[in-house]
Amino acid sequence: MDDILNMAAGAQAALIAAGRLSAQDLMRATLERVAAVNGPLNAIVSLRDGDALLAEARAADDAQASGPLHGLPIAIKDLADAAGLPTSQGSPLFAGQIAARDDLHVARLRKAGAIIIGKTNTPEFGLGSHTYNPVHGVTGNPYDPKLSCGGSSGGAAVALATGMLSIADGSDMMGSLRNPAGWNNVYGLRPSWGRVPAEPEGDTFLHQLSTNGPMARCPSDLALLLDVMSGPDPRQPHGMPPESFSPLSDEVKGKRIGWLGDWGKACSYEAGILPLVEDAFQVFEGLGCVVDAIAPPFSSEALWDSWITLRSWSVGASLAPLLDSGRLKPEAVWEAERGQALSAMDVHRASVLRSDWFGCAAQLFDRYDALVLPTAQVWPFPVDRSYPTEIAGQKMDTYHRWMEVVIPASLIGLPAVAVPAGFGAQGLPMGMQLIGRRGDDIGLLELAQAYHLATEWPQNRPPG
Repeated sequence: MDDILNMAAGAQAALIAAGRLSAQDLMRATLERVAAVNGPLNAIVSLRDGDALLAEARAADDAQASGPLHGLPIAIKDLADAAGLPTSQGSPLFAGQIAARDDLHVARLRKAGAIIIGKTNTPEFGLGSHTYNPVHGVTGNPYDPKLSCGGSSGGAAVALATGMLSIADGSDMMGSLRNPAGWNNVYGLRPSWGRVPAEPEGDTFLHQLSTNGPMARCPSDLALLLDVMSGPDPRQPHGMPPESFSPLSDEVKGKRIGWLGDWGKACSYEAGILPLVEDAFQVFEGLGCVVDAIAPPFSSEALWDSWITLRSWSVGASLAPLLDSGRLKPEAVWEAERGQALSAMDVHRASVLRSDWFGCAAQLFDRYDALVLPTAQVWPFPVDRSYPTEIAGQKMDTYHRWMEVVIPASLIGLPAVAVPAGFGAQGLPMGMQLIGRRGDDIGLLELAQAYHLATEWPQNRPPG
C-alpha cells in the first residue's frame, strides 16, 4: 500500500478511473497511514469515522466517476467549512461548532469526487506561520517533530509530506501556502488573487490580500487541484476567466528569471538559507533559462509599511466582533486593535504604496518571466516558541516580521509557487518562491514542473 500512497494524485485518480485501484483500497491505506504517523505530528484533526469513510469509498467505487478527483481522500484546512465537520479556526470561541454547508472551494472539491476525511490543523485564525492553537495543539515537522512545520497551512503540508494525503487545500495571506511547503519539502501555489474565489460574504471589494490555493507533492497535482478550485463566481467582482492548467508543459528554455536574494540586504536570513536557495535557483540555468541577479526594484520599508497597514485593516475588520471576548491570542489582539486605530487616510496611503509597487512590478515582468526569493528567512524553530524574535542578531519588531520575504507577492496579488530547494546542514528542508506576473499561474506551474522533473526533491530525503 505504501506505493499507492507515494503516487501523485493524478496517478491515483487515473488508476481508479481505469478500474486498477479501488477508492476503498486507497481509503484503507490512507487510514492506516494516518493511524501510523499522525499521532506525534498532529497534522490531521477532526478525523471522520473510519467505517463511514470506507463506506463512502465503496459507494464511489460503485458510482460513475463524478470528476477528476473521484475517490481521492482529502482533508480541509480548519479555517474553511466542510459540511458536517467542525470548523474551530483553532479558537476556543468556535471549538465544536459543526458546519452546516461547504465553503465554495470545498463544494468544488466534493463535486469533483474528493472524499473529505477530516480537517488539517492551523494556527488560531490562521495568524502566524507556526501551526499551534489551544483547541487541537501543535503540529510538528516530520523532519523533526520538535520543530515547527510552518503555517498557517501547516497541517496540510505535513499530511502531504508523510503520505497521509496526495493533495490538500490551503490558504495564503502572508506565506501560508509557501512557508509550510518549504519547511516540509512539498509544493504550494498561491494563485493570482481572484483565481480561486473566496466566500461571497461580507466585503468582496476591498480586502484583496488572502486567497485559497492548492498544495501537493508535484506541480502536476497543483494544476489538477487548481483546475477544480478555480473559476469565477458571479457573486464576486474580482474573478478571473476560466482556464485549464492540466496537462503541464515542461518546456521553459529561454525563460528569464530574476534572483532577488536578500533584497539588497534589507532581509536578514539565518545562516545557510541564501546559499542553498541560490544553488537551487541555478537549476534553471541548466534548463535553458536566462538567470540574473537583480537589484532591489522597490523600497522594502515602503512594502512593509503598506503591508502591515492593509493586513491589520483586514484582520481587524474580521476580528472586531471577537475583540471583547478576552479569548484571543496576543497576536490577534494586536492586529485587531491596530486595525481599529487606522484612519481612512492611513489605508489610502497604504493602497497608494501598493499601487506604486504594482506598477513597478509590471515593468519588471516586461523583462522577466519570474522572480525568485526563499520561502522563509529562518529554518524551522522549536515548537515551544511562538515566533522568532531575531534573525542573525537583528531584532524583529512584530510577530510576523520574520516572514517579510513573502509580502512582495501577497501585497499585489501575484501568483507565487513554493518549490523545494533541498536540505540544509541539519537535514531540514527549505523552499524557493517563484513569483510571476498577475494571471500567469500556468507559466509559473510550467517552470515548477521543469524544475521538479530535474530535482524531484519530495522523493528524496536529507543526507543521513
